[in-house]
Amino acid sequence: MITPFNEDLSLDLASTRRILDTFIEANVSLFLLGTTGESVSIPEKQKLQLVKTACRYLKGKIQIFTGISGNCLSESIDQAKSFVQSGVDAVVAHLPFYYPLESNQMLRYFEQLADNVPCPLILYNIPATTKQSLPLNVVDQLSHHPNIAGIKDSERGKERLDESLKLWRNRTDFVHLIGWAVQSTYALQNGSAGLVPSSANLIPELYKDLYESVIADDIAKALVIQDKTNKITEIYQKDRNLSQSIPALKTMMSAFGLCQPYVLSPMFSLVAREKELIIERTIAEMNF
Repeated sequence: MITPFNEDLSLDLASTRRILDTFIEANVSLFLLGTTGESVSIPEKQKLQLVKTACRYLKGKIQIFTGISGNCLSESIDQAKSFVQSGVDAVVAHLPFYYPLESNQMLRYFEQLADNVPCPLILYNIPATTKQSLPLNVVDQLSHHPNIAGIKDSERGKERLDESLKLWRNRTDFVHLIGWAVQSTYALQNGSAGLVPSSANLIPELYKDLYESVIADDIAKALVIQDKTNKITEIYQKDRNLSQSIPALKTMMSAFGLCQPYVLSPMFSLVAREKELIIERTIAEMNF
């Protein structure tokens, strides 16, 4: 989920509730404070305010996963404890992103984190931001930790995806969640337990339909939906890096009254003409 802000960069709680309503209606789980949620830019007080607001509003209607990624182990553990007290179901963490890490350091970091958080931990591999890839052999060792429940893998690469699915598709205690949205249908067909696409902020019902189509073995329908979601995603992602695509996504969502287009520094909102073009494309593509 994106994190909605007002123009003064306070949390936009009205938009938060609107977005949560779309998730409830589509019956999809919530991932707060991830990459698309600008988690590394949000002050700690606002993070806790967002989590508490979501937990109070949802009242257990859907599952809540919350990011605790950071460079300080003890702060991530403290965050997890606070978030669990507020009502989250699981926490999610990627690698610390300042120091280059060896495999044994990655392993030890996540073991320490899993040993100390009071709920299931989901690993998160996203080299686009951490500049390091979590090796599959390390993930497989961690997969046997009793408090590590799965991995969200946003690294692109068919070979890695195939090897991941081969390793974990028959596991009931460790799940693979695909973070590479264009491969959603393929991954679900071959053993992923779920998908975590940023454009589900705008079209959660389409991704739920895609998921259910694969589960029902209606792959033809799933591929039609996949093509539709790809085209919508391309509007804000093509030729943009992450710091440019997130403001574009919020602009798309603003066209449907879901949130305002404001983002936290170092990102900034799009210029007027770019906003107009994105909104025009979004309305045309969403006419289904």
